[in-house]
Amino acid sequence: MAEHTNEQKFAQMTQDPVEKLIVHLAVPSIISMLITNIYNMADTFFIGQISTSASGAVGVAFSVMAIIQALGFFFGQGAGASLSHALGNRDEKRAQELANVGVFSSILCGILVGTLGLLFIKPLIYFLGATETIYPYCMDYLSIIFIGAPWMAASFVLNNLLRFQGNSYLGMIGLTIGGILNIILDPVFIFGMNLGISGAAIATIFSQAVSFTILVFLCNTRGAVRISFRSFHPSKNHLASITRSGLPSLLRQGVASVATICLNVCARPFGDAAIAAMAIVGKIMHFSNSAMLGFGQGFQPVCGYNYGAKLFDRVKRGYYFCIRVSFIALACIAVAEFFFAEDIITIFRKGDPTVITIGAKALRFQCLTLIFNSVIISSNMLLQTTGRMGPASFISIARQGLFLIPALLILTNTIGLLGLQIAQPVADTCTLFLALPLVSKFLHTLDDPFERLPDAATRD
Repeated sequence: MAEHTNEQKFAQMTQDPVEKLIVHLAVPSIISMLITNIYNMADTFFIGQISTSASGAVGVAFSVMAIIQALGFFFGQGAGASLSHALGNRDEKRAQELANVGVFSSILCGILVGTLGLLFIKPLIYFLGATETIYPYCMDYLSIIFIGAPWMAASFVLNNLLRFQGNSYLGMIGLTIGGILNIILDPVFIFGMNLGISGAAIATIFSQAVSFTILVFLCNTRGAVRISFRSFHPSKNHLASITRSGLPSLLRQGVASVATICLNVCARPFGDAAIAAMAIVGKIMHFSNSAMLGFGQGFQPVCGYNYGAKLFDRVKRGYYFCIRVSFIALACIAVAEFFFAEDIITIFRKGDPTVITIGAKALRFQCLTLIFNSVIISSNMLLQTTGRMGPASFISIARQGLFLIPALLILTNTIGLLGLQIAQPVADTCTLFLALPLVSKFLHTLDDPFERLPDAATRD
């Protein structure tokens, strides 16, 4: 029965119209991304009712959350992309082993991160950019988040595995239930049980544990592969495949964590209000990009299957379709956020006009370059899913590392607070001009069989 189902899935992914497939797979991914970001923003909203320093603590803690996510995306994108190639080549045994190496490796790494974080939590918080007034809130929040690191990382892996199998709607179910639960529990724990910012952290790790349990169940009952420790065989070959496809995600998320630390350190001289404002803007822009990311994630399994089956014209059609749709969507979002910037920031920190003023200006600047992400993110996903580790990794680290970190350090030291507010759009502009030639070169190899690089499945 499973073999018959896999044959049907292969036929669907390689024969149905590309645009229809991407939309079909993207809808649950978009919903998953929106739900995930909504409950992240719910945390920001409810914590913002406590104080400006508490809001700043969320921004400081975000770099740690980014590291946990980086592990999840590394093993999830790495195992998922390699798994889709294996399914495209009809190698189901390899797909099964890759999935389990991804899941159990993420759990082990999550335990390591959580243990080290708890051991060195005090110096870590100051290193992340906390002020003296933000420190106690950050301590209460992170000491609980570190406990949930293993299953938080593994949840990202499981969602990606389902998505790369073409079962995005199953991942959506697990994440949506956890997200809704988080939104319900936040006010209950923060205000109803008078736990403050610790309540937000408890709600987060409990909801993630529920999502993890549901995702494991769905993988084992509805997916093409089963999660079982008996299939955990971390061979050099499997780890190399996961690293090749997952490294861009690890670099992107890891560099994002470093960039967040740099942002908080650069904002610290301007006070808690600046740290809180930039944290809020970061969450808003992350939410703004989430639908586009979900749409791109609908493209990835289509890309993986068809690249593995050597149907390169379908790969290119899907890529250009993603850019067109996401460009229009991001343009509409950017216009709305530009004109209602103050109102949006006020939702998260109504009682502090300084936060609103700093945040609204930064949000407007970032709206000016939001449409660039239609090309940047689509190109990164194309290169990553087809196993082009070098170019994909370069684009991944460019936006938040190669360009943003120097922009923050240079601009804040030369023009002060304004430099803090314009650093991200400057980095986005530079990244666009970097991505264009890299993706153009790869697309050219798909047109010319004599220049085409060996496909990822062959290199494995």
